[in-house]
Amino acid sequence: MDLTPSAGLEALAAPETQGGIVGWATGLVETFGGPGAGAAIALENLFPPLPSEVILPLTGFAASQGVLSIASALFWTTLGSVVGAVVLYGIGAVFGRERMHAWWAKLPLVKASDLVRTEEWFARHGTKAVLLGRMVPVFRSLISVPAGVERMPLPVFVGLTTAGSLVWNTVLVMAGYWLGDQWDVVGAYVGVVTRIVLALAAVALVGYVVMRVRGRDRP
Repeated sequence: MDLTPSAGLEALAAPETQGGIVGWATGLVETFGGPGAGAAIALENLFPPLPSEVILPLTGFAASQGVLSIASALFWTTLGSVVGAVVLYGIGAVFGRERMHAWWAKLPLVKASDLVRTEEWFARHGTKAVLLGRMVPVFRSLISVPAGVERMPLPVFVGLTTAGSLVWNTVLVMAGYWLGDQWDVVGAYVGVVTRIVLALAAVALVGYVVMRVRGRDRP
């Protein structure tokens, strides 16, 4: 297989990964380099079906082929992460606490006190949640919304998001760089972690609903 930059990323990628989202991301990175990777990651924050576990290793693979430098890959993907997170933060800020409480009051099996406790928890642990949440699949995007609702100071939010995103992006970009044309292996491993996170969240949700139903049925 020709591994020279001129061969093109689509020719270098495995045939089964050349279509759909991966094909789109490949074309974006190959055509626009770092800014293309950054745009893809910004959209990934807003549209989770665009998986960072695919885009970031692919960007690292592109760096290994000379399409862009590692520094450019990390700069643009981290910038894209921050831009996407700030958009979600803005949505949370516009939604606001009053609307959140009004919407929460319409939900079954929940109490206003639950939301108040959640707000109190975020006030105490919000900085850690934003920082570490950027490194947890699924929640890395969602954590931006409550940060906006609770009006975390924007400079603090941007700083924490930048730090957390840089760690996540560096791990996945470098994995793609080192693995070369086997970069797609990264997505398989991160996908397992994602399914575990979703399963734990589902178990927690079911447990919460069961406790609420039992509490409501008690005299």
